[in-house]
Amino acid sequence: MYFAALLARTEDGWQASDTELDDVETLSDLTDLAREVSVDEDTVLVFIEQEDAWFGIVRVEGEEDPRIYVSDAAAAARSSYGEILIDELIGRDDDDPADDLDTLDLDGTEDGEPDENDEEDEESPVASGEIVPAGPAGDQEILVDLGLSEGDLLALETDAMAEIAEALGAAEVLETVR
Repeated sequence: MYFAALLARTEDGWQASDTELDDVETLSDLTDLAREVSVDEDTVLVFIEQEDAWFGIVRVEGEEDPRIYVSDAAAAARSSYGEILIDELIGRDDDDPADDLDTLDLDGTEDGEPDENDEEDEESPVASGEIVPAGPAGDQEILVDLGLSEGDLLALETDAMAEIAEALGAAEVLETVR
């Protein structure tokens, strides 16, 4: 079971809204969702939590690239929404057109003839996504300027979203969408 919410920073404080992730398939989809609720291109935080197994934060500010933090990369990699974040963090992209070029034989050899100078390249387990290390991944300073230190973020375990919202001064607005 997932909980997902958006916190948008405004002149009057934080505004919260719960969100459905049914149509989210990529980080771009998630970023677009955040930008839709942004007021004057200010900070929007996307919270995703899966039953105390892991949580993730995506921070979107204007047209800048999103910043991502995941509390437990291995746990997140086993879930559909977490996988979106982990793929971005470890550079795994299943839809990269360049991957198709890697499979083409462009070295001038005939099909079936190995290139003598070519050693077998095996992908590393991390690069191919087979192994994702347990523990936090991403930008551990994602909330420092908003009042939550790196150490405090790393120490969060259960009910992390409530503790983060408390540190940001947004606990009451987050509770309205929980």
